[in-house]
Amino acid sequence: MADSAKPRKRVLLTLVGLAIVLGIPELGLGERIAPGRGIASLLIHEGVWWVLIAILVGYVVFAERRPLSSIGLRRPDWKTFVFAVPVGVLMVAILLVSYTVIFPALGLKANAGAMSNILHTPWWYRFLLVTRAAVAEETIYRAYPIERVSGLTGSRAAGLAVSVIAFTAAHYSYWGWAQLLPVAAGGLLLGLYYLWRRDLVSNMIAHFVADGSGFLLS
Repeated sequence: MADSAKPRKRVLLTLVGLAIVLGIPELGLGERIAPGRGIASLLIHEGVWWVLIAILVGYVVFAERRPLSSIGLRRPDWKTFVFAVPVGVLMVAILLVSYTVIFPALGLKANAGAMSNILHTPWWYRFLLVTRAAVAEETIYRAYPIERVSGLTGSRAAGLAVSVIAFTAAHYSYWGWAQLLPVAAGGLLLGLYYLWRRDLVSNMIAHFVADGSGFLLS
């Protein structure tokens, strides 16, 4: 009886974990706590994300009783950095092709207003934003759902699909429909990269390279 209860408990814990990572971000707690686009409000929004990361890490360690390597967090090596940069550059190429070729062909327009709002914030804030996005999104939308859904279903494809859908949907409220095309392509690339390397830090670096090229070098 005790042995049969262990798999059921693990399934339940996994479902709760997925509810945390896929549900809490959609509540918009940052905006509820500190509405507006002032720097103080934006910093609170970022703080909420870091709290969520801490909750997830604590959940993995203390509730699931699994090592952080179960979500790809392991000691970096030289491959962590060497492979991450080309993946980040490839993501930049996807964005450029989307904006210069695919968008005009489909009659779509990038959300210039959303981009402008970010670019009009101080550079130091944008650095914090890009860093947080790389850490939070790769942990919450990539590593955890890929690992846990794959474990539940026995299908890496299912884990990848959930990750891409969640990552893409999370960008709709700010960026709008048109932006979801390159976001989905980038999410698929990062998901495949994670499945290949199982190196969360490497994914974070690739994500930082991609976002930093737009938000920090513009």
